Amino acid sequence: MNLPDIRNDNVARFLDSAAVVQETAEQIMKDFAMFGITITFSGNTDQAYRELHDQLVDQIRHLLANDYQRLLSVLYQVDITQREITQAGLDLPDYNEMEVLAHQIIVRDLKKVLTRRYFKSQG
Repeated sequence: MNLPDIRNDNVARFLDSAAVVQETAEQIMKDFAMFGITITFSGNTDQAYRELHDQLVDQIRHLLANDYQRLLSVLYQVDITQREITQAGLDLPDYNEMEVLAHQIIVRDLKKVLTRRYFKSQG
């Protein structure tokens, strides 16, 4: 097993396993719960990206309007860099700022899950 090369244009390829999708959703829920923000996941792996993305966009919109510092704290916790956000904006020209951030949260937490799985398989 090789360490996965996840980019903005190939995320869907890595969301083909129900276990990976579930773990990614759990990671997102955990990251946001640290800041008192509830994200839920129905368990429908076929619609997981859309379900999580829509909730994240709503939460980001709320935080941008009402608690920008908490949004920055969440992004720091998730570990998203400005460079990644900028690149995602270029890769996803049809996405607005909130949609780009939501996408990057999913991508970053997917990377965390796949990296953990990779190192477990090496152990």
